[in-house]
Amino acid sequence: MPGIGVERTGTKFTTNVAVLVGAIAVTLSVIVWAFVAPDNLAEVGTAALAWVTTNFGWLFSALAISIALFMLVVGYGRTGGIRLGADEEKPEFTTRSWIAMLFAAGLGIGLLFYGPLEPLTYFQSPAPSQDVQGGTEAAILPAFGQTFLHWGPIAWSFYALVGGAIAYSAYRRGRAPLISALFEPVFPGSTNKVLGKFIDFFAIIVTLFGTAVSLGIGALQIQSGFMFVTGLGPFGNMFLIGAIAVLASLFIASAVSGIKRGIRMLSNVNMVLTGALAVFVFVVGPTVFILNYLPASMVEFVKQLGAMLTLNASQGPEAVEFLGAWTTYYWAWWVSWTPFVGMFIAKISRGRTLREFVTTIVLVPSGIVIGWFVVYGSTAIFMTMNGEDLQSGGTSEEVFFQLLQRLPLGMITSAIAMVAVIVFFVTAADSASIVMASMSQSGRPEPAKWVTVVWGLLLALIASALLLAGGQATLSGLQQLMVVSALPFAFVVIGVMISWAKDLRTDPYIIRHRYARAAIAQGVRRGIDEYGDDFVFGASEVPADEGAGAGFDSEDPALTEWYVDAATDALSTVTSEDVRRTLEPGRIQPRGENQPSRAASGDAALTVGERIEHEHDDEHDDAK
Repeated sequence: MPGIGVERTGTKFTTNVAVLVGAIAVTLSVIVWAFVAPDNLAEVGTAALAWVTTNFGWLFSALAISIALFMLVVGYGRTGGIRLGADEEKPEFTTRSWIAMLFAAGLGIGLLFYGPLEPLTYFQSPAPSQDVQGGTEAAILPAFGQTFLHWGPIAWSFYALVGGAIAYSAYRRGRAPLISALFEPVFPGSTNKVLGKFIDFFAIIVTLFGTAVSLGIGALQIQSGFMFVTGLGPFGNMFLIGAIAVLASLFIASAVSGIKRGIRMLSNVNMVLTGALAVFVFVVGPTVFILNYLPASMVEFVKQLGAMLTLNASQGPEAVEFLGAWTTYYWAWWVSWTPFVGMFIAKISRGRTLREFVTTIVLVPSGIVIGWFVVYGSTAIFMTMNGEDLQSGGTSEEVFFQLLQRLPLGMITSAIAMVAVIVFFVTAADSASIVMASMSQSGRPEPAKWVTVVWGLLLALIASALLLAGGQATLSGLQQLMVVSALPFAFVVIGVMISWAKDLRTDPYIIRHRYARAAIAQGVRRGIDEYGDDFVFGASEVPADEGAGAGFDSEDPALTEWYVDAATDALSTVTSEDVRRTLEPGRIQPRGENQPSRAASGDAALTVGERIEHEHDDEHDDAK
């Protein structure tokens, strides 16, 4: 069984009217709430967030650690060779485009917004776990360590878990690419049950409002950039609404064109823009100062990891306040973004092995993040220590542009930065529109254009409504409510780990791996028992109860039913030739001119004999 993609299963992706209508109704209700009682929205969000972070901060900390460890095992354990697709499947996108799309969808506007701001904030007001005085040189390294905790490998492990689980379920097990479908191993038929529909509905809501908040923040940052570049302003709400309207037309057009065209192109463009900005600041900024902290900050992160992860609410009011504002807030925020980013990552990661997937999803973006924060954070801290006030404008959105304005070519780089914010805005919104459209159409890989347009319009509408109703305060209120929604979704994420682990244990690759190891071990034992240390391996068919597969039923419905039931065309099976070509556990050697990859299994055993001279002697390997 080489695995099967969802497109070969004959699954019908109908529009889920209940999920679609319910999500639209909730969206309109929140918009009305924001207009009628914006202060109440902010108050409710603040109170709910405080309750969650105080009472369940321990859960999010434990979840962050568990997910990071789980993904290490999945990527670098025996499951690392499993492909997110059929055995012979190749990646759909080049590695460069793949990383660019990961970068744009998973980081986006937040990278520009928090790049100089977050390290600077920790430098001025260190975390309670750091016994240093704010504003001193001793506070610099801990500031970077805290930033890496929130944006580094642990954060990306959240995305890798949900993205990898969806890709595996859809492209290797043939299920619909939905969050609810991930629970098939523990709750058969869950996608079509009430619980499954609620999970998908909840995933849409979390995606919609989480993205809307980011777009609102992006609109405010675009406004700040426009003011810096043109010298005009301040602008009113009409500027923000006009900007969102123009950008909405762009991201809807990009979303309708699909991932392969619009999103891939924009992501590649943004990688170039942000890379150029990072190199520019590194070269014209305090280069030596940056270089001093680049390696040291990574060592500090590892050194302080235990203290940062064990900070908890029982350590006093300062710890409670810090966790609610930062660490627990971030863990909950990443959880709330996993449906959107996870589904998008799944769509672009087909054909990758789990080892390649985990390495790239967790480590590559983390490396980009570390480099970005060190460059911009070091520059912001250096300027602050030398008397510059990057927060003189009074708003957090201006810090990034304040920094650029204090470097050579400030107007040009600010204009480039504003373009980068716009492209991030578009890529985040069009990716979210496609994901929400797919979820509302039962996981349809290429959702109907009209559904994508509907979600794009709703996304623009709610971002505009929040800005009109109360501006930054209303955005923060909704953002806090979305973080609160991460509490029930945290249990969904725990269920994803359990279900995926159960799936992986019965994956054909793992079964072949066990089979090959059993065959080799059995052959070595028999060879030593009968011939000492001078023997060779061969292969021959033997009775089922004597071979490497003894005690293993290769036709057990628990292992094969998912494949037989899913396939609608001719089933791909393995042959005795595939078995003969197995030279490594779980790995099949190429055969023929086209080198097709196949999977090996069956009732066979290694035969053992003394070394003798014959015409085909070169076909055997001496095990001595």
